[in-house]
Amino acid sequence: MSPALSFSLLLALGFSQAAATRPSAPPSQPAQLAQAAQKNAPPVEFVDVTRSAGIKWGFHTLAPGARYIIETMGGGGGFVDYNNDGLLDIYLVCYTQTPQPDSTAKPRDALYRNNGDGTFTDVTDKAGISNSMWGMGLAVGDYDNDGFADLYVTGYGASKLYHNNRDGTFTDVTDKAGVNNRQWGASAAFFDYDNDGYLDLYVSNYLKFDPDAKVPCEFFEGRPYCHIAQFKGSTPVLFHNNRDGTFTDVSERSGVGKNVGKGLGVVALDYNNDGRMDIYQANDNDPNFLFRNNGDGTFTEVALEADAALDPEGNARGGMGVDASDVDGDGLLDIFVTNFSGQTNALFRNAADGTFTEETYPMGLGRVSIPLSGFGAKFFDYDDDGRVDLFVLNGHPFEPINKVFPDVTYAEPPFLFERAGRAFRDVAAEHGAALKRFYLGRGLAVGDYDNDGDPDLLLLNAGEPPVLLRNDGGNRNHWLGVRLVGTKSNRDGVGARVTVSAGGARRSKYLLGGRSYLSASDMRLLFGLGASQKADELEVKWPSGQLSTLKNVSADQYVTVREGAPPSGKP
Repeated sequence: MSPALSFSLLLALGFSQAAATRPSAPPSQPAQLAQAAQKNAPPVEFVDVTRSAGIKWGFHTLAPGARYIIETMGGGGGFVDYNNDGLLDIYLVCYTQTPQPDSTAKPRDALYRNNGDGTFTDVTDKAGISNSMWGMGLAVGDYDNDGFADLYVTGYGASKLYHNNRDGTFTDVTDKAGVNNRQWGASAAFFDYDNDGYLDLYVSNYLKFDPDAKVPCEFFEGRPYCHIAQFKGSTPVLFHNNRDGTFTDVSERSGVGKNVGKGLGVVALDYNNDGRMDIYQANDNDPNFLFRNNGDGTFTEVALEADAALDPEGNARGGMGVDASDVDGDGLLDIFVTNFSGQTNALFRNAADGTFTEETYPMGLGRVSIPLSGFGAKFFDYDDDGRVDLFVLNGHPFEPINKVFPDVTYAEPPFLFERAGRAFRDVAAEHGAALKRFYLGRGLAVGDYDNDGDPDLLLLNAGEPPVLLRNDGGNRNHWLGVRLVGTKSNRDGVGARVTVSAGGARRSKYLLGGRSYLSASDMRLLFGLGASQKADELEVKWPSGQLSTLKNVSADQYVTVREGAPPSGKP
């Protein structure tokens, strides 16, 4: 973090079509008329539908004193299709244990089932979710390859692995599976680091902290304001999937557990295109980690030599959230990290030689981010034009910050960075009243919950309810959604690269592990096709090395690609 703010508040193919609400443009309509209509159309708007969707969960009171440190860093959850009905449901992680003024607002996790009509139903009790710890983040993955998504919830001093029983209920199998991380767990990622076809689990851990101990903090209005350097970091944890429903802690053996950091965000990615998934961890006021997969069950931490650990002056920043995408279309994954106020966020462009070049300022992401504290971040294509956009959710962790630094606020506005030529520009204020508001932002999840072909947003906040933002108008362009089903590879297809060719352009997306901050997003890959009414080719390179290819896929639908399955008729 910056000198002025060098602290942080503690704390093969089978295809099925899904329903799409917008029909494709008539084949006879000339492309130029469609483009003209786009120019005259009102801008895409993100509409707050939280209340009308029936999402009533949220906390308004956090604990005073030292325990507030933990709770102010929380606010995780995300999207998961837990019952395999093709609709994204919502899981919300409880980050407080403080009794609420409203006795009906119980401090616990919540699971909302998508009803398919724009509304959700609270099914927490029916599903058997009983989490009441100081929760932090959510990771989603089918760890036993049975075709149903399982849930891993991180937290302070404990964690939960919920096995999906395939009947709408879950069973807590944390101890049986051997994945009870007892550190201060933050973000987590399911990914297959040894390509054995089963998802392993990585957990980033934050600080070594005793909430009942005296800590060297200054207090303002009863809130602790602590220098992050006064606390020790923690080691991450890596659990190897034994393929029998259990995991083995291989943190030390693999090498990741020999590194101490103040971990918050994590993304599992193949940054060097060697067919093996690596790990990038954003650390708070410590150098970030880049664990290169050696292919023999071990990892080497190479962030410093890869120029992806520090800022250009050699200082550690207050890393919070992280995502990766092929921003410049060169077939290599670039990395974005959100940071604490007084610093810029960071975009590391992949230099194709095992190193990265920071291009935050040239890409328009630097100066605008200095006053704000970035947490959740996701690359996505909000208007289906085929270009990579970026959403960043901001919010300061220290409530009375404005009394200490008058130019910094507690609640903060989000960023919607639209790709404009080579660089990005913030266009949030142009896309609806909800993006003009200020939030106590933490986790951020992206997913098409209404299956209409444009990505919606779930904003997860500290000390205030979550916010569901429906994307209205992003699907005026054509689109194609892809769901993966691995057979030789892990069932979710994590680690796969999907390339779509349309209108003379090739666009690749990667199914990564983790991402953002404490959050789980839609595991389907959504491609914007612009004016193209079909994809000339859809290719999937699976983690196993197999290739699946289909020609002439109609736009404006979701397709399911099954590894190793032959084409079954015309989609």
